[in-house]
Amino acid sequence: MDVYGLLGNPVGHSLSPPMHEAAYEELGIDARYVTFEPDPDRIGEAIDGARALGIRGLNVTIPFKRSVLSLVEPDGLAEEVGAVNTIDFAHDPPTGHNTDVAGVTRSFAHHDVALSGREAVVVGAGGAGRASAFALADAGASVSVANRTESRAHELAEAVSGASGHALDSLPRLLAGADVLVNATSVGMDGDESPVPREALHADLAVLDAVYSPLETRLLREAREEGALTIDGAWMLLYQGVEAFERWTGERAPVERMDEALRARL
Repeated sequence: MDVYGLLGNPVGHSLSPPMHEAAYEELGIDARYVTFEPDPDRIGEAIDGARALGIRGLNVTIPFKRSVLSLVEPDGLAEEVGAVNTIDFAHDPPTGHNTDVAGVTRSFAHHDVALSGREAVVVGAGGAGRASAFALADAGASVSVANRTESRAHELAEAVSGASGHALDSLPRLLAGADVLVNATSVGMDGDESPVPREALHADLAVLDAVYSPLETRLLREAREEGALTIDGAWMLLYQGVEAFERWTGERAPVERMDEALRARL
């Protein structure tokens, strides 16, 4: 039996196990997906232990996405983004990937949203913001990053080809001519709040919110009411998992079955 899993702290809330195990069951793969919650100061020992135990692959979440960079051989994209969320132990040293980027691009592709040549706005400059900005830029979009701490928006913009950094109060101006909006902050997860003023939303936008609990955040509700196309955060979670599954197994992921298993837990 092959073992895959998730490395994070905490991980008790994770929806990855049912999603991946549904894929194993669908394809008849003899595997399990388990969670690991190491002490943050012992992440190196955790990676060594996983390798010694023959674990095939690990997803990585908070707070380890950046700290594992030096413990694996990151591919070019993961190195560029500055974060690893998927480790493949098929090689020595293990390789590190960032499938959050694919989570963004495949979510838009699933909803028939073309990104090349579009004007995109990313709210947030943390881990999800970095993955979103790189995903959109690599797909051919022009990217503007807006963040509560403006200096962090500028730092991210400097790392992303052709991007620009802005304060949050620039959102109405930025969104007036935008085609794509990504909320890469946690605003909307714990209350009925939105990081974007309603008056800045319009019907020509495609809006992806990385928050998946609740599925319809205030941002998505208001964007839908303004006529925009909306994409909930479960799609991003799904497609980063699909990308990891396909890297580990070499099999085409049963996307519909994984989506059913994920949404059944939301």
